[in-house]
Amino acid sequence: MTFLADLPRLWFSPAAPRQAGMPTGRVAEGPDQGGQRPLLKGINRMALVRQLCMRPGLSRADLAASVQLTKSTVGLLVRELIAEGWLQERDCVPTGDIGRRPTPLFIDPTRLVLLGVEIGIDSALLVATSLLGDVLGRLQVPHDAGRGAQACMDSLAASLSALHLQIEDRARQVLGIGVGLPGGVDEASGFLHVAPNLGWREVPVGALLASALAGTPLAGVPLFLQNEADVAALGELEFDPGGAADPLLYVSINQGVGAGVIVGDRLLIGSRGFAGEIGHTILQPGGPLCSCGRRGCAEALIGMRKVLAPRGDPTQKRPAASVASIAPQPSAGDVDLLESIAIAGRHLGTLLQNLAAAYDPACIVLGGAGVALGPRFVEPALHTLREHCDAANLPMPIVRLSRHGADAVAVGAAALVRYRVTRPLIAVTSPRTAS
Repeated sequence: MTFLADLPRLWFSPAAPRQAGMPTGRVAEGPDQGGQRPLLKGINRMALVRQLCMRPGLSRADLAASVQLTKSTVGLLVRELIAEGWLQERDCVPTGDIGRRPTPLFIDPTRLVLLGVEIGIDSALLVATSLLGDVLGRLQVPHDAGRGAQACMDSLAASLSALHLQIEDRARQVLGIGVGLPGGVDEASGFLHVAPNLGWREVPVGALLASALAGTPLAGVPLFLQNEADVAALGELEFDPGGAADPLLYVSINQGVGAGVIVGDRLLIGSRGFAGEIGHTILQPGGPLCSCGRRGCAEALIGMRKVLAPRGDPTQKRPAASVASIAPQPSAGDVDLLESIAIAGRHLGTLLQNLAAAYDPACIVLGGAGVALGPRFVEPALHTLREHCDAANLPMPIVRLSRHGADAVAVGAAALVRYRVTRPLIAVTSPRTAS
């Protein structure tokens, strides 16, 4: 089942027919050759939306110049987008010039809603956001991944319906539902390939969730699925009011370690959908055994399962609440734990150095449960990274914490909806399978 099949109805105005394919270019002035005009119109509509995401306050004339369309075409498209809830006008800006003042246009944060979900190991976090990423509603519900994917999707559908009720009385339309998953995802088909921490393998998460939503007000709403670190990276890209850095790396430190990579304004997926699996890059040859079967992986040195494990028994982790209970100031009397956190921080610094050398990023964003450990974890990482940079006489890359905090994956899942809907020229295809 391909969940992106419903995208054309979001790109085009309601009266436009749905088509397959996404050619480039502007709407032709002559006869419609091959029925392509509705497709081009949809591309142009989303081009206007993207421009106003990046440069709010442009007038119709500014938009026409930016996207190289005629003023009359832009006027017609803007009228549709305002009527559908994408855009809004605000008061005219005095310019001092004689004549009609230009009317600034902005993304409308009041009428279209994005739903985002983070599926964790023992709970799911759901958020509703505006097109600009403002959180309108939030819901966290426990679940037991061991009960199986079907039971979890049934529970998630009920929770999504409950969240929808929180915003339903505000005359808002749900544009799509994004889901961040802790594993490799085939976004085009909605399949989760493997999520070791959930114990799931080759699960049709998209189809199960779509089936569970049948008969609810959210039935038929487009679904978008992707890896949790990838969606968190998209949250930093889409919802940065100052314009996101590019390339951007989002490094997620939870029980596992992963990364979302943005290059050239696009999410890097990889040939098999596993780009960003930095948790299984080797930091220490012959080091501790990783869950993947190799030794010395970043996850085995930095992941919270390792950090919170009692000394001498790395297979036995502390209770899941330990991160919250010791953050941000672990007890000074717990010497072993403090040392474990500092060592993991230094390994993180080495990992960041490797990523900086490989991608030359404009910014590295840190997120996940690990950053809640505070300076005792982050400062050793930054110190180690600085030592590596100084040794090579290279500038220190910008490193910061996620602007969305604990909501980074859920808000990022909502951003995945905006990313896909407003970029019709970025095709989503199933990753190649190994022969």
